[in-house]
Amino acid sequence: MEKLINYLLQFGNLNKQQIDYIKNKVLFKEIKKDEYYQEAGKTPREIIFLTEGIMRVCYYNNKGDEVTKYFFDENNFIADINSYNQGVPATEYIQAITDCKYIAFSKDTMNDLSMTIIEWDNIISKITAKAFAEKVNKISPMMNEDATERYLSFFGKFPALANRIPLSYLASYLGITQSSLSRIRKNIG
Repeated sequence: MEKLINYLLQFGNLNKQQIDYIKNKVLFKEIKKDEYYQEAGKTPREIIFLTEGIMRVCYYNNKGDEVTKYFFDENNFIADINSYNQGVPATEYIQAITDCKYIAFSKDTMNDLSMTIIEWDNIISKITAKAFAEKVNKISPMMNEDATERYLSFFGKFPALANRIPLSYLASYLGITQSSLSRIRKNIG
């Protein structure tokens, strides 16, 4: 819980009473490795803060191939924000790739916090803006890189993740085959 509070405090001020209020409103949940937290076609009803483990966002392309878009590790909010805000079914899956623990904010909780804590909407807005910028920065550089550069770039930015993610998911994220990824890793040594 302290990780969540420290994260929130990076984006705005909260007093002890507000922090206690937040603590009383959230739920602590767990999900096992390989289980889906969110499935395409279902409407998201909560926003989560990952406290332990790794999740990935993926979808199926028009050929039926599974494509990994993003990885999230500890101390990150995870939400399909468009589907959540608009109350429409998600188009992507969110899967636990390790056993995960998270803190859940239901829609009612988010509304309640918005009505009760003056600074709440501002904090959430800043977190959302940061997440959007990070998403753009993850995708844009990869467009101009070859497979080896993409792998080295990923490894440079996320060294702790590289060895915790199955090769098939990492290859999918990098837009290469698993055998190509194995060759790259072998050549790098």
